[in-house]
Amino acid sequence: MSQDSKVKTTESSPPAPSTARKSIPVLDPSGDYYYWWLNTMVFPVMYNLIIVVCRACFPDLQHGYLVAWLVLDYTSDLLYLLDVVVRFHTGFLDQGILVVDKGRISRRYVRTWSFLLDLASLVPTDVAYVRLGPHTPTLRLNRFLRAPRLFEAFDRTETRTAYPNAFRIAKLMLYIFVVIHWNSCLYFALSQYLGFGRDVWVYPDPAQPGFERLRRQYLYSFYFSTLILTTVGDTPMPAREEEYLFMVGNFLLAVMGFATIMGSMSSVIYNMNTADAAFYPDHALVKKYMKLHHINRRLERRVIDWYQHLHINKKMTNEVAILQHLPERLRAEVAVSVHLSTLSRVQIFQNCEASLLEELVLKLQPQTYSPGEYVCRKGDIGREMYIIREGQLAVVADDGVTQYAVLGAGLYFGEISIINIKGNMSGNRRTANIKSLGYSDLFCLSKEDLREVLSEYPQAQVVMEEKGREILLKMNKLDVNAEAAEIALQEATESRLRGLDQQLDDLQTKFARLLAELESSALKIAYRVERLEWQTREWPMPEDLAEADDEGEAGEGTSKDGEGTTGQGGPPGPE
Repeated sequence: MSQDSKVKTTESSPPAPSTARKSIPVLDPSGDYYYWWLNTMVFPVMYNLIIVVCRACFPDLQHGYLVAWLVLDYTSDLLYLLDVVVRFHTGFLDQGILVVDKGRISRRYVRTWSFLLDLASLVPTDVAYVRLGPHTPTLRLNRFLRAPRLFEAFDRTETRTAYPNAFRIAKLMLYIFVVIHWNSCLYFALSQYLGFGRDVWVYPDPAQPGFERLRRQYLYSFYFSTLILTTVGDTPMPAREEEYLFMVGNFLLAVMGFATIMGSMSSVIYNMNTADAAFYPDHALVKKYMKLHHINRRLERRVIDWYQHLHINKKMTNEVAILQHLPERLRAEVAVSVHLSTLSRVQIFQNCEASLLEELVLKLQPQTYSPGEYVCRKGDIGREMYIIREGQLAVVADDGVTQYAVLGAGLYFGEISIINIKGNMSGNRRTANIKSLGYSDLFCLSKEDLREVLSEYPQAQVVMEEKGREILLKMNKLDVNAEAAEIALQEATESRLRGLDQQLDDLQTKFARLLAELESSALKIAYRVERLEWQTREWPMPEDLAEADDEGEAGEGTSKDGEGTTGQGGPPGPE
């Protein structure tokens, strides 16, 4: 068969049916599915922690509902088994990235203590029912080892609930109930071991009327255990050693439980006070300040009413401090979701860039004004603009009584004063008196904050100035001649600045040339000095010259002595 026929046969053959099964997806440990699975696991864990102990200590409860217990037992075991499967499909974070590789997830899970505890909780100890009978629920005590899942579910719920302090109190009450429940079961089992009705401390003889019922047995034991653990007293005096040991252990447990309860409640109260202090300003310091300085009663009453209004209506004035620990981008998203609709109502901010609005939202400062309080007065220097979030404000005359207009929620004022518009006849002064009719919530945007944001958005600044100029034209408060004069002055100033820049450039060029000439001269001088140094090294030193002179004088003296000796040794001349 040729190669072409092979290719055709391969292409014409139908694809083989896929045998791959749809795999179980990997769960995000911070996602909703994993959270709801943890809440599901609360029920089997609580069932084993509460019911198994009760069945082991109250035989009538075990014998009376055997079929129901077996169904619930194996249902909880099935959920335990499914929980192990979920653990094998729960991702984890590695360097901030969710790992979805099931091989890595499995290897990581089997190396933890959680895997060993999960395996131990699934050991089929129920097989011993064949030898010991089905009425031995103590064989299922290994199911208690899955309790860490209960604590994990509680921790996740505490971080997600809108009422964490209430949840902490409910969780504490549940722990107290479980401890008292276990202790009441142990009390009934100990009474059965010592003998019902043997003394006044143990449970009465079930043969007595009313004490044979299961409900009475549990309630009596629970009541007796509550008396001991709460150290209320009014308990019968123990008569035997086992009873004394039980009471001593309960007293020690009560002391530890009391300390735990007090610590937990103190923590809850502290957290609530801390939250209040973070959300609302502390009025105690202000009240003390006013008392020390003898502020008049009327003004003091206004301050107290203002604080009371904030607390009663749950209004905040320090949103920036509350959100300060969030990342900047996340803080901006939270602020945008809360305040962007309010800021977008302002006419000069409409059609601006989304990033500019996000920056401005972070600069908004919430303020609350009391009834009759002036927000601004005519002639004041305008350093900020206001957006009405809630309440009503009146534009009043100088007498403070005559009202010209009423401003409601969604309106704004003072926006022109924070933009330097050329030709503005009112300048940066307020042109009206604005007073709060009731309690009014405003957003304040200062000129400095707007200038800081617009420095990064020059095009937006031009657009906002154009919108402000249009508003002033409609209000007949724009002096066109003054605007033209300011523009001409600005152009002249810019021309002078350009001239100064050109002169500065020329001076810099000349200075650079002088520096180059200076460097060249310095190099030449250094070269000449180095050359002279090399030349002077060949000259003899003064010491060498002195030695040479000494040697010359010594040579001359030697020659003279030689001449004298030769004359004496010659033949004597005639006398």
